[in-house]
Amino acid sequence: MSFQLKGKVVFFATNNINKFNEARKVLGSYKIAVGMLRVKNLEIQSESLEEIAKTSVIHAFQQCRLPVIVEDAGLFIEALNGFPGPYASYVYKTIGNEGLLKLMKGVTNRKACFQSVVAYFSEELDTPVCFDGEASGEITEDVRKGCSGFGFDPIFKPYGSEKTFAEMSIDEKNKYSHRAKAFRKFAKWYKGFKG
Repeated sequence: MSFQLKGKVVFFATNNINKFNEARKVLGSYKIAVGMLRVKNLEIQSESLEEIAKTSVIHAFQQCRLPVIVEDAGLFIEALNGFPGPYASYVYKTIGNEGLLKLMKGVTNRKACFQSVVAYFSEELDTPVCFDGEASGEITEDVRKGCSGFGFDPIFKPYGSEKTFAEMSIDEKNKYSHRAKAFRKFAKWYKGFKG
């Protein structure tokens, strides 16, 4: 049985419920419905978040044949020459927040930024469309867990806030978040694309 998807519906290919909830809040404010799609991720190793996102979204589309988005993010720390960058997920899994803080011990320059790329692909397109977002801030001296957040959120404090991402609600985080900025750009484009 086949069916046609009507209206503004996209599928977010992710295994991370936290990312999905953040995206759903942003897209919901633009009246775009989003479903979480668990597909086997193909994540290439690259210095470019955009290349990673483009490759991942094409792979996801090939599995589901639905209008799909993927998001890839990195944490870039100035004093560490941009490390861990696009390898943030791997670095988090191997050394975690405490390990990254050990690398930063005694470092006075705490400047860092989170970058995000959202890639969209559907049968109407020849190539994926990408949207980026950035949140500038600093690495805290210690782990500051709160009510939410994941990954490096407990050690990243965006400029203009006294809280780390982990100490914020989803709505608070979305005011500063690299991911929310990228999803807002996508939402504006998508509403025009779908009419």
